[in-house]
Amino acid sequence: MSEYIIETIRNGFFETIHMTVFASVFAYIVGLPLGIILYATAKGRILENKPVNFIIGLIVNIGRSLPFLILLVLLIPVTRFITGSSIGTTASIVPLTIGAIPIVARMVESSLCEVQPGIIEAATSMGASPVYVIVHFVLPEATPSLLLGAAINIATILGYSAMAGVIGGGGLGAIALQYGYYRYQKDVLWVTVASLVVMVMIIQEAGIWISKRVRK
Repeated sequence: MSEYIIETIRNGFFETIHMTVFASVFAYIVGLPLGIILYATAKGRILENKPVNFIIGLIVNIGRSLPFLILLVLLIPVTRFITGSSIGTTASIVPLTIGAIPIVARMVESSLCEVQPGIIEAATSMGASPVYVIVHFVLPEATPSLLLGAAINIATILGYSAMAGVIGGGGLGAIALQYGYYRYQKDVLWVTVASLVVMVMIIQEAGIWISKRVRK
């Protein structure tokens, strides 16, 4: 490979990290509270509220059911309105964030559901308010599971970032598409694919390691 291609892959690597990090942060800013609300308002929970749970659950389920490539196309006007462009690394963060929010919400809800009911009952019996129970008992108890879920979610967002290249997004996915597919440069394709695989493995292993450390 030429020096130009090597430099392009290096830039694509950092663009992929840029998209993944920002999309993950923004997705958790919205998805974490949604997951907590889904958990707390479910039947038999401390803030049971069927209408709220149904509406938020419906929105989350619709968001999860849309294939990401279709979502990319549907969100082009929104992306252009927010960032001023529908192509590029920064523009790709918008659909990545919106596509990841439902996944984060359900993953958070699932992690919180793993907390033993006895802990909640004990806290409630001591007069703790629902919000206090969630903040000081449920979330700390679910932290190892939340961290493991976060690693899975970040790896998923990383995979989504590769698809963004289809509509002009940056990163390794765009490089694989432009050089590996359209120009038949198989070496570039394999290098970019291998880079993505290694990145996903590192994220997942780091998540497992951190989760185990926190659990101990």
